[in-house]
Amino acid sequence: MSDTLTRKDLVEVLAKKHDLPKSRVDALVVDLLEDVTKALKKGHKVALSQFGIFEVKKRPARKGRNPATGAAIKIPAKKNVRFKSSAGLKKTIGG
Repeated sequence: MSDTLTRKDLVEVLAKKHDLPKSRVDALVVDLLEDVTKALKKGHKVALSQFGIFEVKKRPARKGRNPATGAAIKIPAKKNVRFKSSAGLKKTIGG
């Protein structure tokens, strides 16, 4: 495994750990990610015990500068997904 845990890697680990077919585990992972995405889209927080909380934060519109020309620009408002790790996760990784 590389430095990045991909969906494929996760599916392989879980399939081996629980003695399940990779196709079934992949379907479960896809369903999990879809449900998390739907909840965030509706404005809900997603709290996973011993892992953390995902939530959507609104970033207001603001003024900025084009670094190449110095001209003033308007940066539009947008939404970002934020993740706050749980105390248990922080403790596990030493953070």
